[in-house]
Amino acid sequence: MTTDLFDRIVKDKGPLGKWADKAEGYYVFPKLEGPISNRMSFNGKKVVTWSINDYLGLANHPEVLKVDGEAALEHGMAYPMGARMMSGHTPLHEQLEVECAEFVDKEKAYLLNFGYQGIMSAIDALVTKNDIIVYDMDTHACIIDGVRLHSGKRFVYRHNDMESFEKNIKRAAKMAEKTGGGILVISEGVFGMRGEQGRLKEIVAFKKEYNFRLLVDDAHGFGTLGKDGKGTGFEQGVQDDIDVYFATFAKSMAGFGAFLAGNKDVIQFLQYNMRSQTFAKSLPMAMVKGALKRLDMLRTMPELKEKLWENTRNLQSGLRNAGFDLGTTQTCITPVFLKGDIPEAMAMVNDLRENHGIFCSIVVYPVIPKGLIILRLIPTATHTQEDIDETITAFSAIRELLENGTYKKIAASMM
Repeated sequence: MTTDLFDRIVKDKGPLGKWADKAEGYYVFPKLEGPISNRMSFNGKKVVTWSINDYLGLANHPEVLKVDGEAALEHGMAYPMGARMMSGHTPLHEQLEVECAEFVDKEKAYLLNFGYQGIMSAIDALVTKNDIIVYDMDTHACIIDGVRLHSGKRFVYRHNDMESFEKNIKRAAKMAEKTGGGILVISEGVFGMRGEQGRLKEIVAFKKEYNFRLLVDDAHGFGTLGKDGKGTGFEQGVQDDIDVYFATFAKSMAGFGAFLAGNKDVIQFLQYNMRSQTFAKSLPMAMVKGALKRLDMLRTMPELKEKLWENTRNLQSGLRNAGFDLGTTQTCITPVFLKGDIPEAMAMVNDLRENHGIFCSIVVYPVIPKGLIILRLIPTATHTQEDIDETITAFSAIRELLENGTYKKIAASMM
C-alpha cells in the first residue's frame, strides 16, 4: 500500500511553516496598508517602513500615477490578450525593449512578464545537458530554481570568493572539454540579503583564460548603481563583459515585469526559446506604458537617485556610529546583524513594531545560519532624516534588551 502524499506535509511543515500558527499575519505575511511610502499602517498603527523595495520613490509619484491611471483607463489590465508570439505583441512592447537595451548599452532587449519565472526560464534555455553552470552560492532563489532545471553538471562557488570561483571554473572547463559543451557563469550584480555587489570585475578577468559566458541578475543594482542608475556593470566598468544582463521592474521601477539584454543573436534565441514567455500572457499595456515613463524618469531625474543615496549614507553611517554591524554592504541594502534564535527574534520584532513604530524585514534560519538574525532595511528616496533618527534610537533600545536576555524571557513565556 502506498503512503498518502499528504502525510509528510501534515507532519513536517518545513523550517518556516512550523511557526505558522504563531507567526502568520504578523511576522510572515504581514499586512501593510495605505499608500506605498516611508510611513504606512501596520496592525492599526503608523510605522516607519523599511521593507519596501521602492528605491526611487516612484510607486506613488504623481507623474507615475497619472500615466498608470490613464493607461489602465485606456487599455484595462487585460490588453493585450495572449502570449507575445501569438497575439500579445504591440509596437509599445517593442519600444520599451529598444529603450531598455539603449539604457543598459546592449544591442537588444526582451521583455519578461515576471522576473522570477523569466530568469528561471532564461537559464533553462541558455544551457543544454552538455553545458556547465558555475554560480555563486548566495544567488537568489529564482537563480537556484533555474539551475535546478539544468540536466547537466553545475558547480557552486563560495559567495564572492575568487579562490573558490577559480577552483570551480577550472573544474567546469575540464568537464566541458569532456562533454563538448560550454560554460555559463551566474552572479548577481547586488546580493539582496547582505547588500554586497557581486565581484563582476574579478570574474570577467578570468574570461580570457576560461571560455565562459556571464549572466548577471541586477535586480537591486538597476536604478541604484552606476551613471543614471544603469546598474552594477556600469558601477564596476564591466558592462560590455556581461553577456546576458537581467533587470526587474519590481524594485527601482516600482512595477512588475523585467527584461533581458545582450547580443542580438542571443536575445533573439531567448525570445523564441524561453518557455515561460512563449506560453504565458504578454505584459499588460498599462505596465508597458508605465515602465516607459519610469525609465524616462531614471534618465531625466537624477535627483531621485541622489536622494536615495543621501538617505542611505545617513542611515548606514548613523547605525555604524551607534555600534551596529552592517557586514560588508556596498549598496543601499542595509542589513543589521544581531545574534539570537527565532523566538528571540519574534519578541524583538514585536517590540520594534508595537512600541517603537519601526517596520523592517526580519531574516532568520533557514535563510541564514542558526543563531543569527538580520534586520534588513531598504532606504528609499522618500525617507526623511526624522525616520532615520527614530530608527537608530529604536535599534539601540532593542539591542540592549536582546543582549541582556529580556527577549529570551519574553520568548519563553510566549512559547
